[in-house]
Amino acid sequence: MKLVAATGNAHKLEEIRAILQGFTVVSQKEAGYFGDVEETGETFLENALIKARAVCEATGFPAIADDSGICVEALAGAPGVHSARYASKDGKNSSDESNRALLLENLAGETNRRAWFTSAVALVFPDGGEVTAEGHTYGSILENERGEGGFGYDCLFFSDDLQKSFGEASPVEKNAVSHRGRALHALAAKLKELL
Repeated sequence: MKLVAATGNAHKLEEIRAILQGFTVVSQKEAGYFGDVEETGETFLENALIKARAVCEATGFPAIADDSGICVEALAGAPGVHSARYASKDGKNSSDESNRALLLENLAGETNRRAWFTSAVALVFPDGGEVTAEGHTYGSILENERGEGGFGYDCLFFSDDLQKSFGEASPVEKNAVSHRGRALHALAAKLKELL
């Protein structure tokens, strides 16, 4: 089955392809979609559905989308759905570096550094059918960046499962325990029941 990944993020596309190996996953650009879907939802799942529905409608193919972010206990769950634009002044995506810098600034002097990543994935079919799943992974925010791997907040997130930062983990290690990995595996299990 051919699925269109409703994302412009090359890192997310790689992770989706690595986990959903039984499917042919193409990028939205490869499917002829060059738009930018505005994420207006208040939850990760709402945003994933908004993106998947838009790309499915535009391309005529089943579309899969993920919305994910980091949630910090001491910041009442922030950055949350605003993770990609946490440091933004105009509501657009901000750089990974500026987002991490603001997170560290907002946690300065904070002893409770518990955090979790959440991922919601949505697969929307041209006939209107929808399959969704969520995944979580837990850990804490480091005081300094560790590792060169991953993207986003990975080098600041110390994984309870791996006992190292996601930035220090290999892609295989990260995918085995990551929020997106868990959400995609849950989605794949649901798809096996349907197909």
